Amino acid sequence: MPDAVVIGAGPNGLVAANLLADQGWSVEIVEEQPEPGGAVRHDREVDPDFVTDLFSSFYPLAAASPVVAGLRLHEHGLRWSHAPRVLAHPLSDGRCAVLARRVDATADSLDAFHPGDGDAWRRLHGMWENLGPDIVEALFTPFPPVRASARLALRLRAAGGLRMARTLALPVRRMGEEEFSGEGGKLLLAGNALHADLAPEAAGSGGFGWLMSMLGQSYGFPVPVGGAGALTEALVRRLRARGGTLHCGQRVRRVLVRDGRATGVVTADGRTVTARRAVLADVSAPALYGELVDADHLPSQLAADVKCFQWDFATFKVDWACSGPVPWQAEAASQAGTVHLADGMDELTRFAAQIAMGHVPDRPFALFGQMTTADASRSPRGTEAAWAYTHVPHVIKADAGDEGLTGSWSKSEQEVMADRVERQVERFAPGFRSRIRSRRILAPPTLQALDGNLLGGAINGGTAALHQQLVFRPLPGTGRPETPVRGLYLASASAHPGGGVHGAPGANAARAALRRHRLPGLTRAQRLLTHRDRTGQKTGPPH
Repeated sequence: MPDAVVIGAGPNGLVAANLLADQGWSVEIVEEQPEPGGAVRHDREVDPDFVTDLFSSFYPLAAASPVVAGLRLHEHGLRWSHAPRVLAHPLSDGRCAVLARRVDATADSLDAFHPGDGDAWRRLHGMWENLGPDIVEALFTPFPPVRASARLALRLRAAGGLRMARTLALPVRRMGEEEFSGEGGKLLLAGNALHADLAPEAAGSGGFGWLMSMLGQSYGFPVPVGGAGALTEALVRRLRARGGTLHCGQRVRRVLVRDGRATGVVTADGRTVTARRAVLADVSAPALYGELVDADHLPSQLAADVKCFQWDFATFKVDWACSGPVPWQAEAASQAGTVHLADGMDELTRFAAQIAMGHVPDRPFALFGQMTTADASRSPRGTEAAWAYTHVPHVIKADAGDEGLTGSWSKSEQEVMADRVERQVERFAPGFRSRIRSRRILAPPTLQALDGNLLGGAINGGTAALHQQLVFRPLPGTGRPETPVRGLYLASASAHPGGGVHGAPGANAARAALRRHRLPGLTRAQRLLTHRDRTGQKTGPPH
């Protein structure tokens, strides 16, 4: 009998399992898919010579995360790679805003849009240098982050207090208007805000866009050498070195609860896995509270609150194997790992408004990844492994492109939407389609089938909007990983601080379980010896 059962071998589940194993717990992970990784996986199905990331690709939050840093995954084979430039936002007239890892290079790009905007970017970066370390600590520690928040409050007061807080709470359109005279800086902020589901007019989108921009400025948007799955492989190797076990291809059907405490899980094939101390669930909040735990074990108000849980946008993704580099009209885009494709702020607003109305966008804002540019191992020399994803409504009421898309996502509808995405790329890279060697389409139902946490391809575990953050994430009054069932912890991106590959939800859940079951009077070494005596497995010292 393991000390803990972890449901789901996504990055948060793997982080949680590793941290528990570090403290001498025996851990068993049960994963529905045939392989671990959740939304951090790659394959060669687009073209045998090309490595293609199935879901996520760029990991600025992992680079900034003290949780990931503490795991020392480089000792387990993980290596990072960077594109020459972090991000580019080209316009159809040939201008291009560029985010580089050198502040002066980013500033020079923005000065080309309007003199003086480079200094405005330096001021925003100065805010980050002052506040960033405490913001990162507050994000990646359990809620409420008391110490980090206290330090942050002092720094905010010294930096202008309410005025600074107001700036971070602004919609990104308004923040851009107040900070920049030209389009370039505005687009870098707004495009980064739409890495989540935050429209240019959404409250707090300015702070999120600034955060993502500054993470890129400071850490880059790194990728794992060899494919996204290399990050998963390092986590799995580390776990197994500490005695953890992983069972794939087994869907958990139910969490067992006895006398108000989680005691294990039952899989779809009837196998029971009993947990001595805790069950940690790297699953969405609606799945945990609406499917895995019987309603009899939950407060009635929680069941009502789950019905109001809001998912982030649905996602539509296209992968390509390209015979040559992408022919960008703006040459600067050729050096960026990530390229944002929308012809100005108004087009971003139009895109978000169409989704809000339930319309499939006619000119979809696309996040475009140039993976060989970021990591030369991804495809043969002179070629490009590329992808783009965009967002669509979960419930489709109309097609703004007048091509009859209904959301059935039949094969013909998938082809129509993929062609639309390619036309969007062609607006900024004429001739792109002539370089496509092969493509793969991942429509919302496909993404969900590959990872059950991605309902309709919602990739962030729930909306990033303010009404579902902090004490409201995932539900009002549930900002911590503990659940109403003793010994059951929510360890997925549905929990604080939300989506992105940074491991914080898994780490928070693991730490909550450890706090509850700390063995009084035993040193860490003694706990490891206790685990070894109980399991017969040798557990090496944590790194």
